[in-house]
Amino acid sequence: MSSSGSFAVDDAVVLFITLVALYSPAAALSSYLPIIARFNAKDQFRLAVSLFINVLAISLTAIWIGELLLEKVLGLSTDSLVVTGGIALIFEGIHLMTGPEDQFIVKEPEPGAATEGPVEGSWRSVAFMPITFPLTIGGTTFGILVAFRADVGSVHGAVGLSVAAALYALVTGVTIYAAGHVARRASQKAQIVLGRLAGILLTAIAVTLLISGGTRMVHSVLQSLAH
Repeated sequence: MSSSGSFAVDDAVVLFITLVALYSPAAALSSYLPIIARFNAKDQFRLAVSLFINVLAISLTAIWIGELLLEKVLGLSTDSLVVTGGIALIFEGIHLMTGPEDQFIVKEPEPGAATEGPVEGSWRSVAFMPITFPLTIGGTTFGILVAFRADVGSVHGAVGLSVAAALYALVTGVTIYAAGHVARRASQKAQIVLGRLAGILLTAIAVTLLISGGTRMVHSVLQSLAH
């Protein structure tokens, strides 16, 4: 019993380290900056909470029913999710590189201005895409979660992986919350420079996702044709 518990803990620790390393909080923070800079402190906090919930929900889905959902129900592969994430990300990256400079400036609400209810360009419009997908969690992350679940096999092991996923979700929420603090304290010129650099970074990530995911998809098709 203690041996199986030890293996479950080891798997959970390895999963957490793997997810955080893939996520790279420092790099993620810089990619969040130009997107969240347009929101006030309250909305940035809401984004952080929303990201935590989204990442936790997606991670738990991947751990408990991910393999069944992808292959049996939807007929999709994790590589297709990687390519989709790359396509979504490249649009955001190009917009950041070539769009107007005022998109990077932090806007605080005017006194007496209404802040409740969804509005065009509100934090809800970016909470899932691109903040959650593909900037925070994408096809590769989903695939890792599914693979770890298949490896541990037991329900006990899956519970350990779920705890690791919850801690990972917390890291993502804290990271985007920290990005909000950085954005509010940076000068307007610094915000613009960071925004342009983030656009270059996001575009590079998008191209990498498209190439890696597309290559694996083509390889899989060729293998299936060979058989």
